[in-house]
Amino acid sequence: MTDQKITPCLWFDNQAEDAANFYVSIFKNSKIESVSRYGKEGFEIHGQKEGTVLTVAFQINGQPFTALNGGPVFKFTEAVSFQVFCETQVEIDDYWNKLTQGGQEVQCGWLKDKFGLSWQIIPTILSKLLSDPSRAGRVMKAYLKMKKFDIEKLMQA
Repeated sequence: MTDQKITPCLWFDNQAEDAANFYVSIFKNSKIESVSRYGKEGFEIHGQKEGTVLTVAFQINGQPFTALNGGPVFKFTEAVSFQVFCETQVEIDDYWNKLTQGGQEVQCGWLKDKFGLSWQIIPTILSKLLSDPSRAGRVMKAYLKMKKFDIEKLMQA
């Protein structure tokens, strides 16, 4: 158990363990903590073969998550996304390249990974640029044309 009061639970059809391993491979200070499996009890309700992964408790950069294999009932939407704040273009490029493998580039720093989960890869400087009244309009105009954020172009705007 953790001292963390809120832990995101990500519902997968049957890819919870693959997804947790994927995320842990991308982010520093990340690890798989435990894996639980379906037992024979409750088969008439859950329909999962005994021994199949039920949940994976893992951490991404110290933040706890749970991945749940709950079946094909629910899918991810853009209504929930995870923001990753980056200091440098190298960080942005690294996270972007890894998270879009098998996934999809979207717009304005958004992407969907190969599991359908939405992420925002955001330069930390963006909020400062958008709060400067003399630059905000130009910065917004520039970033609305981007898929992956380009810090240099944002600074030039």
